[in-house]
Amino acid sequence: MEKTIKVLIVDDDHDFTGALKNTLVQETYEVFIAADREAAEKEVRSHEPDMIILGTIMPRGDAFHFHKWMKQTLAFSNLPLMVINAAPEKQLLKGWRMEEGMQCDAEDFLARPVDFAALMPRIKKLLDRATRKIRVLIVDDHAVVRDGIKSVLALQRDMQVVGEAVNGREALDKTIELLPDVVVMDIVMPEMNGLEAAKAICDKCESAKILMLTQYDDEANVMASRKAGAMGFIPKAAASSRLITGIRSVARGDQSWIESLTP
Repeated sequence: MEKTIKVLIVDDDHDFTGALKNTLVQETYEVFIAADREAAEKEVRSHEPDMIILGTIMPRGDAFHFHKWMKQTLAFSNLPLMVINAAPEKQLLKGWRMEEGMQCDAEDFLARPVDFAALMPRIKKLLDRATRKIRVLIVDDHAVVRDGIKSVLALQRDMQVVGEAVNGREALDKTIELLPDVVVMDIVMPEMNGLEAAKAICDKCESAKILMLTQYDDEANVMASRKAGAMGFIPKAAASSRLITGIRSVARGDQSWIESLTP
């Protein structure tokens, strides 16, 4: 059975939310509505929507604060977000402030009036992008580390752990078998270390991107990881949110180092 898409609309204009809800329901989406910040946070927690359409709510600034809360909460940080601001003539009183709009981390930012029929292709595009999961292989010889990473990734809607490996040789075999998008790889492991495995994977599985994860964050290891073909390097002491950012960046093919040695 195909999964029903759930959309949360956050706005206190009943005419606007009613018309938008009717349009979404016609596309067989399940729609929830919140008219203030507190209700919006409750709806996100209870219904776990697949997308949020965020308009304007009072007091002014609460829409921006809700957006910040969502982006800073690991479980919801990657939800597709479309912002629909007030009409230009109303923005001074009710709309998003200019500085809020500049800091907004939304995939789409519009202003009213909007054509709901023309809005649907943009909504579908955001949903299609969000439903594609990043396939991750976790490689570490310590079960506690693997379990910890799995727990963090399980909260991410855009990630799927497809397998685990306890050494570099097994990592190579499972990469060939499972075709992950990203291999999160420890350096120090028995049989074949992470650097040797990274080079072998890059030689045999060009589609797999390597993200090194290690407690030894000295410059020599960073350079060795890069030389082996890894696209990112994150110390194990880094916060879980940085690991999440690193996986997403590597999956996109971002060539920049995810974590520098100095803050």
